[in-house]
Amino acid sequence: MKKFLLPLLFLFVLALTACNNETTETKTSTSSDDGKEESSTITYQSEEGPIEVPADPKRVVVLAYAGHVAALDVNVVGVDPWSKQNPRYDKYFKDVEEVSEENLEKIIELDPDLIIGYSTVQNLDKLKEIAPTVTFTYGKVDYLTQEVEIGKLLNKEKEAQDWVDDFKKRAKSTGEEIKAAIGEDATVSVIENFDKQLYVYGNNWGRGTEILYQEMGLKMPKKVEESALEPGYYALSLEVLPEFAGDYVILSKSTTADNSFQNTDTYKNIPAVKNNRVFEAPMEEFYFNDPITLDYQLEFFQEHFLNSK
Repeated sequence: MKKFLLPLLFLFVLALTACNNETTETKTSTSSDDGKEESSTITYQSEEGPIEVPADPKRVVVLAYAGHVAALDVNVVGVDPWSKQNPRYDKYFKDVEEVSEENLEKIIELDPDLIIGYSTVQNLDKLKEIAPTVTFTYGKVDYLTQEVEIGKLLNKEKEAQDWVDDFKKRAKSTGEEIKAAIGEDATVSVIENFDKQLYVYGNNWGRGTEILYQEMGLKMPKKVEESALEPGYYALSLEVLPEFAGDYVILSKSTTADNSFQNTDTYKNIPAVKNNRVFEAPMEEFYFNDPITLDYQLEFFQEHFLNSK
């Protein structure tokens, strides 16, 4: 009889454990005063600690990371000015209201059920009174982990992770093709003319730097490595620009900016310029490092590096 009871007891313990695990993973739900069930919620482990957020957010205000959210097919009702001005996002935000953390009244009008922003966002306490607000410190995690984190927040971790895995494969494959075409030792610089100032970028500041240096393993000039790798970017004058220009240059450029530096002898005599190895990218579409932008950057690099002479 004892031999018969032991298997039964073991099965009972397994069943009880399974029930406990299922309960832990079950989403919570709330009820309104009139007894109607409202949207279920999940608990997201944010930088500030656990926070209850909608399991299926319907009205999200993004003060940062707009492209990350849009890539996961979540409805956005308010978007930050930088993202609103990005033509690459028109498909997602054309009819979405432009908002900022300073204009709380506008955000209230949009009746969001979730707000997402940088950790440096202004009026954070007031934003939290409007809706659950989750912030992220830029660069605290790497750029692909950031997408997965936002996937967790939006209850779409699998979709985010699937994209990351696929992207890494595509970027690695394209990087191998590019290295074979330009040479293992060829150097690449990412330079931008912003607000009448020239900048060169390290390996984690958007503009395609994550793809070029992290995923593809392309080399940056020694001068760029010394000056921009740790801080992420470095401001430089036209006079020293040739020292920071690699064998290939990605020039993040706005057509509305003063680009007269390109008419100077200093610029024209840079080897990459003379060899037609400067690839001009539209600045407004090249800023970020979300899935929408990264897919575009990867296509851009594939087209320009592999078709260059």
